[in-house]
Amino acid sequence: MRTPIADFVRAYANSGSVRLHMPGHKGKAFLGCEPLDITEINGADVLYSAHGIIDESERNASHLFKTAHTYYSTEGSTLAIKAMLMLAMQSRKSDTPPVVLAARNVHRAFISAAALIDFSVEWLYPAKTESLCECIVSADAVEGVLRNMPSLPFAVYITSPDYLGNIADVEGIARVCERHGLPLLVDNAHGAYLAFTSPTLHPIALGAAMCVDSAHKTLPVLTGGAYLHISEQFSRYAENARSALSLFASTSPSYLVLQSLDLCNAYLADSYTERLSEFVKGLELAKQKIRSIGFSIRLSEPLKIVLDTVEFGYTGNEVAQFLRENNIEAEYADEKFVTLMLTPENDGEDISRLLLALASLEKREPIKEPDYPPLKPTEQVISIREAVFSPRRRVNVTDSVGKICADAAISCPPAIPIAISGERITEDLAALLTAYGINEIAIVDC
Repeated sequence: MRTPIADFVRAYANSGSVRLHMPGHKGKAFLGCEPLDITEINGADVLYSAHGIIDESERNASHLFKTAHTYYSTEGSTLAIKAMLMLAMQSRKSDTPPVVLAARNVHRAFISAAALIDFSVEWLYPAKTESLCECIVSADAVEGVLRNMPSLPFAVYITSPDYLGNIADVEGIARVCERHGLPLLVDNAHGAYLAFTSPTLHPIALGAAMCVDSAHKTLPVLTGGAYLHISEQFSRYAENARSALSLFASTSPSYLVLQSLDLCNAYLADSYTERLSEFVKGLELAKQKIRSIGFSIRLSEPLKIVLDTVEFGYTGNEVAQFLRENNIEAEYADEKFVTLMLTPENDGEDISRLLLALASLEKREPIKEPDYPPLKPTEQVISIREAVFSPRRRVNVTDSVGKICADAAISCPPAIPIAISGERITEDLAALLTAYGINEIAIVDC
């Protein structure tokens, strides 16, 4: 598969051209990557009005992901999420209020989108949850909420997979959306590789109208590389996609990230499906060995190992610190779980070191599971947009009860809001904020 962006930049770097254009390093190696770091010079195409090498590369990605079009983001899924929501909102019927039906475990980028393009949210809450990270809702639950809403939302929005590896019933929820004439939007930031599992688990293949992948999370792409995918059935969104992306994006996209996305196409086209399958088989064997040590492992998407540590006698944070002391860094940890993200770029030595470290940890008596107050519906006093743009002041969380949240209160990772802008802060929310280590919060200064 051709790699037109990378080929162009390499040729330019080797041309000996005098660089009387941005960026200021002029191709001189301070970090080492500068010769390949260019701006939108003649022939390099323009990301948000692409008709040349970037468009060709995106079409290669579209072929690989089987989409009407796949668009690049050099500013992560955060940018692509905002554009995806804007495209869906633009297509709503003009006489309906702009509302999204969304599972509660959204990324903070969703809240930013609500503030910037001004829509309200009807939240979906799970029947049961063990973590802030998850919000497992069924197709029947979505159907029930839609039937009882006074008017239909302009989209249904879910996060799948989540930080604990849960994969939603995308296919079932997509069928519900189709019956109601609604697009299903999926934050698939953790699941770019799912287009290459057998069978495919990618949201586009399962009926989503649009989805967003963080390429850099599970594929060999530089941080910031992401995709906005538009399905064949909803190809009408493609007409305004570049405009929507450009509204929120920098006019100086990283050509290092663009080259990385471009080169990833060739990587994916070169027997990646087979390599992924073999790696997943090996990872399943590793999970069996970890279970034999005594750890409980949650059922999850193929490339995550999610340890439930309390039965082994430790908090997730304690196990993460132990791994850190053994020169192994986990993706996420809290009082109950440790999430380890792997890809085929992790070799056998990496997995051996993980197994050796976990085997050396002395098992203790099970500890009490953390008693997090559940996330549940609270009063939305003012809109997300109004709260975000209101005057505010910071207070101790213990003094915030009864006040209106100004900024979505978040720990990152997982960047999932505990309190939503415009909500009244309850005692349960304050307790949950404290449990996740958040001691101050911005409230609306009214």
